[in-house]
Amino acid sequence: MTKNPKPNYISTTNACKLCTPLGAALAFKGIEGAVPYLHGSQGCATYMRRYIISHFNEPIDIASSSLSEKHAVYGGGPNLKLGLMNVTKKYQPKLIGIATTCLTETIGDDVKLFLREYDREVEGDKPLMVQVSTPSYNGTHMEGFHNAVASVVDTLATKDKEHPDTLNILPGFVSPADIRYLKEVFADFELKATILPDISETMDGVAAKTYDKIQPGGTPLTAIKTMGSNLATLEFGHTMAQESGGMILKERFKVACTRMALPLGITASDRFFAELARLSGRPTPSKHALERGRLVDSYVDGHKYIYGKKAIVYGEEDLVVGLTAFLAEIGVMPVLCASGGRSGKLAAMIAAATGDLLPEPPQVYEGMDFFEISEMAEGLAPDLLVGHSKGYPLARKLAIPLIRVGFPIHDRMGGQRILHLGYRGAQSLFDQVVNAVIAKKQSDSPVGYAYM
Repeated sequence: MTKNPKPNYISTTNACKLCTPLGAALAFKGIEGAVPYLHGSQGCATYMRRYIISHFNEPIDIASSSLSEKHAVYGGGPNLKLGLMNVTKKYQPKLIGIATTCLTETIGDDVKLFLREYDREVEGDKPLMVQVSTPSYNGTHMEGFHNAVASVVDTLATKDKEHPDTLNILPGFVSPADIRYLKEVFADFELKATILPDISETMDGVAAKTYDKIQPGGTPLTAIKTMGSNLATLEFGHTMAQESGGMILKERFKVACTRMALPLGITASDRFFAELARLSGRPTPSKHALERGRLVDSYVDGHKYIYGKKAIVYGEEDLVVGLTAFLAEIGVMPVLCASGGRSGKLAAMIAAATGDLLPEPPQVYEGMDFFEISEMAEGLAPDLLVGHSKGYPLARKLAIPLIRVGFPIHDRMGGQRILHLGYRGAQSLFDQVVNAVIAKKQSDSPVGYAYM
């Protein structure tokens, strides 16, 4: 099944997704000198900052046009313009990323018109403006993230002289640790890469003596502007809309675009490294070949502890696909794959990613919340939950381990440092899964054995 059967009521209890402009705000935070700006009420920005800070343990300022009841009637144009003036004066940003909320979308504010008026009315130097439509009733945080990236490319990318040694990388919503790992891989292949967005420093920075209003790092604006001249684009994921950043570059500037699954596990990572070898004309560096070999060896060593265990996987769709394929690869049987997204592609993507690795396909549902996941879980007798921290109450209820991956991780330290991608990320995830199973068996043992 690919979508949740419609009940005789309409409600959501503990959604398995986050709001659309939150994803846009995080995408803008991965751009040099950028300030995210929500055109809507102050409460939206406060809610998003709370979620983002609890995961990344980093400060994040999200500006807001702070609409009230009056503006819901008369429109938010004046507040939007005043807010842009204040942000420009206080932060001196290079770019302001403007995302709309449910309120401004519902009342029909014409943000593009307001920005044209602002450009005419306000004198002096102004930062670049990128606007994206992100009502939460029309998607998840992942739609907001991908739509913001597409808007940045659509607004800023141009074509000048060719850059045949530079790739465009659109990795999707991965961790700062994943971004740093990707940079290392590209350097090992002697490839230059424009990674959009790049949150490796902006959302996982160093301890500073003074507070930076805009954290250093992010994809350089000069690099974004030349994306139309680069060799090719690699875009992770298959659930984004057709008008994604990679597709815009392909259609407008004839930059070849390859969409591939998140490189989670051996099989998906093999495809990723093979593509880099093709594009660079160089074999996979021995460092990464050795990491693959050690990963295979660990699969052999740990297989006996986890083979046949059952797991429930939940979260954003592309991550659920990658994790499901990884679990099938190591001998764990996903029995339920759930997401709050509604791309209509989840079941087909999981079937393609798992192939004949599973004795029977998992149940796959889109548009799920945690109430529904919990109801189904009781009859499936899972041994593991795999997903973000919002699944902890269910894991506690079922007395099974929760493997924390994705976003948000708000009940543990280091969510921003979780490595998911490549052979190295698979090694970390594999060890975590095996050790969680061993720890559960050990704690349940009446003797509390000390040796495996």
